[in-house]
Amino acid sequence: MTTVSLPNEPWWKSSVVYQIYPISFLDTTGDGFGDLNGITSKLDYLKDLGVDVLWLCPIYKSPLADMGYDIADYRAIDERYGTLEDWDRLLKGVHERGMKLMMDLVANHTSDEHQWFVESRASKDSPKRDWYVWRPPRIDADGKRHPPNNWRSVFEGSAWTYDEPTGEYYLHLYLEKQPDLNWESDALRNAVWDLMRFWLDRGCDGFRMDVINLISKVEGLPNADVVEPKEEFQPAFAHYANGPRVHEFIKDMRRLVLDHYDTITVGETPFTYNVEELARYVLPANKELHMVFQFELMTIDQAKVPDASPLQHADWKVSELRDWLHRWQTFKKDEGFWNAVFIENHDHPRAVSRFGNDTTTELRTVSAKLISLFEITQKGTLYVYQGQELGIKNFPRSWGLEEYKDCASQNYWTRILHNRSLETGKKEEDIDMEDILDNFQKKARDHSRTPMQWDSSANSGFSTGTPWMRVNDDFKTWNAELQIKDEQSVHSFYKKALKTRKENPVLIFGEFELLLPDHPTVIAFKRIHGSQEALVLLNFRNEDASVALADEAKRSWRLLLGNYAVEEGQSFDLKPYEGRVYIL
Repeated sequence: MTTVSLPNEPWWKSSVVYQIYPISFLDTTGDGFGDLNGITSKLDYLKDLGVDVLWLCPIYKSPLADMGYDIADYRAIDERYGTLEDWDRLLKGVHERGMKLMMDLVANHTSDEHQWFVESRASKDSPKRDWYVWRPPRIDADGKRHPPNNWRSVFEGSAWTYDEPTGEYYLHLYLEKQPDLNWESDALRNAVWDLMRFWLDRGCDGFRMDVINLISKVEGLPNADVVEPKEEFQPAFAHYANGPRVHEFIKDMRRLVLDHYDTITVGETPFTYNVEELARYVLPANKELHMVFQFELMTIDQAKVPDASPLQHADWKVSELRDWLHRWQTFKKDEGFWNAVFIENHDHPRAVSRFGNDTTTELRTVSAKLISLFEITQKGTLYVYQGQELGIKNFPRSWGLEEYKDCASQNYWTRILHNRSLETGKKEEDIDMEDILDNFQKKARDHSRTPMQWDSSANSGFSTGTPWMRVNDDFKTWNAELQIKDEQSVHSFYKKALKTRKENPVLIFGEFELLLPDHPTVIAFKRIHGSQEALVLLNFRNEDASVALADEAKRSWRLLLGNYAVEEGQSFDLKPYEGRVYIL
């Protein structure tokens, strides 16, 4: 399949990027962990699907405290995944098939087992002491020791850990085992540039940059405002997201490293909902990144209360989804803003369970196809997460807490359980936590991390050993092998959808025109590129929808793709979860 790219547009704009969570992709050794050779063995599957770029979540040496986002050696492959030679073999196979390989750059923090941190914590006089963020304790009037400020870790508790040997605290915005790097250090930044060059020189084609907007903290590291009076530690995003020197650092990265290679770059920018702030990372005139993952879409099913946890669920409205789409499809289009189009990744639950309907096989199939139409008709670079092309869903509510492996889930549970025990005076074993499990079933990151469902054999063909995480219960009837053979499957539809996008530049580059802005269930819009137009109709609810587009009905629209059979001359009215793409 050939990607259609306009002469003056870079290759990464029209690419389909497939995100791989390696530990859950395919295990070839029987140890229960996915590995690089497993990915290599599925390159033909990915090429056939329509993938142009593979993005690998971290595969570096790591104790896996945060599933590889705690890196102990940036230049070594974790033995669970294989070796550098295995990586070279994977890269060769990728390039031979005309695809590209993108790595995950995690440079806001390392593992506490990284040699840099080992040296940094060894002595206050260590040459690498300032490669991390160290501060002396805060001592109260009673002589009691406290962390330097009241910042809460993203994964609960204080963002500081006391290190006895040197008598200081180190900062970790995430886990205690993930100390933050100090980007104020020139030597540290040069070390980051060097590790980037290591992978680029080896043949890597670009980077997804983990929490890249957190690398610059506010000077002085002041206390966060108290917004949760009952909590000792407070959300502190305002003091470390989009800090004072972040754009300076990224411009240097671009100038000193990235501009010397032909790459794709996408930054992860959490805790940021100011559109102007996000634009600064992306606008071509600023010479920073090609695009960013912004997470406004990921919050529309989050509880609408101050400082709500991502694990607190709320029902979402079609109007919210429509408003989000309109805003970002038209945002600074004349200045060259470019979107990273995604609806699923390793940090969020499955899209068909959030934005579709997984209650029956029929609804799951048709709504997963609807989601694919929603994705392929957006302007931007398209990202597909492993298993999304199969319509994999969240695992069942019947699974207990022991199946939730993610540190975010476990730490949130611990905090809520502790607080409820204090508030009620009950023992922890007597506390009702069923509402938390209800929320976990809808919102936990764990759902995207279950092993890939390849076939109907033991462990769905993922591993001959014991998988590191339980395989979803439905694997015998819902897997890649069955879907590849079925022309009506979600996989077959995704393959057709990606091909349709690539053959019609209007879907990638066209301008966006919203239609029916007040429809209760349908999102309707047009894409316009030169003489080519596309009309998109998407019904996001389990009910029939009347669609009145009198002016468009008079035009000679040709159905390009839909998830129901449509007769010639049929009206624009839609069935439950029906989606159609017309071309003119």
